[in-house]
Amino acid sequence: MDLNIELLAKKAIEAKEHAYVPYSHFRVGAALLTADGKIYTGCNIENAAYTPTNCAERTAFFKAVSEGERDFTAIAISGDADDYLYPCGVCRQVMSEFCKADTFQIILVKEDGTYKIFTLEELLPGAFTETELKKDSGCRASATEEGERYEIFD
Repeated sequence: MDLNIELLAKKAIEAKEHAYVPYSHFRVGAALLTADGKIYTGCNIENAAYTPTNCAERTAFFKAVSEGERDFTAIAISGDADDYLYPCGVCRQVMSEFCKADTFQIILVKEDGTYKIFTLEELLPGAFTETELKKDSGCRASATEEGERYEIFD
């Protein structure tokens, strides 16, 4: 699948139009490209409680994953600022769950269509992945019948 950066950038800019941002008034759009050429867009969705707010990048990923997609090539991200908008740490971590860090491309797009490209590995070195969960720490978590948690060290 050839990467059409201009099309992906355009879709990210267009996705901002659907942003729900009554508090910050700062729109963000994202366009996620699957390995087989499908594009899933996302926008940021705010909430008065702030914590439940969802970023555009995660919206695009969750839409795609909820429809069965698991193989991704690139994501374009565009915000209202007149500068490149980098994904937050939580979004980078979500990307690391589904993408190959050394090949997945993150395209930061300004409103005028100019862009910069990074790999996920460049923006999230040392990501926490399933490999970390498989490492033997010598510690197991358990619980008593009363629900108290304790750890056993070997």
